[in-house]
Amino acid sequence: MTALYQDNSYLSECEAEVLRADEQGVTLSQTVFYPTGGGQPGDSGSLTTEGGESFRVIEARKGAGPGDVLHLLEEGSPLPPVGAKVSARIDWERRHRHMRMHSCLHLLCSLIDGEVTGGSVGDGKGRLDFNLPESPDKEALQEALNRLIEEDHPVRPRWVSDEELQSNPELVRTMSVSPPSGFGQVRLLEIEGVDLQACGGTHVAHTAEIGQVRVGKIENKGKQNRRINLILEEA
Repeated sequence: MTALYQDNSYLSECEAEVLRADEQGVTLSQTVFYPTGGGQPGDSGSLTTEGGESFRVIEARKGAGPGDVLHLLEEGSPLPPVGAKVSARIDWERRHRHMRMHSCLHLLCSLIDGEVTGGSVGDGKGRLDFNLPESPDKEALQEALNRLIEEDHPVRPRWVSDEELQSNPELVRTMSVSPPSGFGQVRLLEIEGVDLQACGGTHVAHTAEIGQVRVGKIENKGKQNRRINLILEEA
C-alpha cells in the first residue's frame, strides 16, 4: 500500500483499488487516510465506488504489515467488493485541525526543556506531558508559542536512515513511543530554525497556518510530570 499522506498532508482524496475487505476493515492499493498512531487520531471519511455507492469510514488504523492501513466502516455496513475502484476521501476540516494542532505541539516541544512522557492530538485541542519538576509560566509560554506561529516558519518532512537516527538520539523526544525503524528509513518533521524530531504524523506547511492558540490548564500529573493543554483559539 502507498501511504500518500506521508509526503503530502494536503491530499484529501485519491483513487484506489480495494485489495481486501472483511470484518477487520478495508485495505486499498493506496490511501490518503492517516491511521491512528503517535497520539494523532485516524482519519474519517468515505469510500465511493464508480457506481456511486458510498461507504462511511469511521476510523483508519494501522494494519499488520508495514505501511498497511485498515479503513474501518460503520458497524453493520456492507463491504465494497475486492477489485472495485473507489474514491477515498477524508473529512478534510477535521484532518486540518489535527494538522494544525500536531504542528503546534512540535512548537511546544521546542520551548520546553524536558522529555515528552505522553501526549495526544485532538480536534481543536491537544496536550503534551513533560518530565519536569515544576510547571512553566503559563502566560509567558502562550506568548512565546504564538510568536513562533506568527513568524511563519516553513514545516516539511525529511527522511533519514535507521543508522542516522540511532547516531542522533536527540531526534526522538518521546520517552513512551519509539519511531518505527527496521524499514531502512525514518521520517522526521522539521520546523525550519525551530525543531527537528522523528514524527510520522500530518502537519501544516507553515506555522502561521496554525492560527492563534491558547495554553489551557497546566496540570501536575506526578512528581516529575507536567501536562500542558493547548486549544486552537476558535475551538
